[in-house]
Amino acid sequence: MDRTDETFLELAIEKAAQSVAQGGFPAGAVVVKDGQVIGEGVSIGNVIHDPTSHGETASVREACKNIQSSDLSGSVLYASMQPCIMCLSAAMWAGVTRVVFACPQNKVSPEYYGGHYDAKTINKSFLHPLKIEHMAELEDKSVAIVRGWEQKVATHIGG
Repeated sequence: MDRTDETFLELAIEKAAQSVAQGGFPAGAVVVKDGQVIGEGVSIGNVIHDPTSHGETASVREACKNIQSSDLSGSVLYASMQPCIMCLSAAMWAGVTRVVFACPQNKVSPEYYGGHYDAKTINKSFLHPLKIEHMAELEDKSVAIVRGWEQKVATHIGG
């Protein structure tokens, strides 16, 4: 990983904070190709009534629209949280080459991922597996947004 990865992953984490501010889930993502952000996404599926609108899928959709192609070969998906299986699959179908994430699946409740599964094992079964990288240096920053969201939700439910 290099400073460029860190810069783009920090942007994905900022998108997670924006998602929470919009009433969504604490996850955000950006798609980068040739050093340029071509798609951004927040996880507001609950707000817009679309269960497939996670930060990663939203950023992939926007990237495809922006470049007028469903082929994102050579691009990198930066995600504040490790992508769920739906998002990982969307990235694979779009031809994303690498995924770089901050908060790993094991740092949050299995409910956030729809159960217990090993995304790395599933990725290996893809015809075109993605290169998946955890950037531990930014994990705490992403987890802090998740914990803040959890407190906000608990306060809302309790109050």
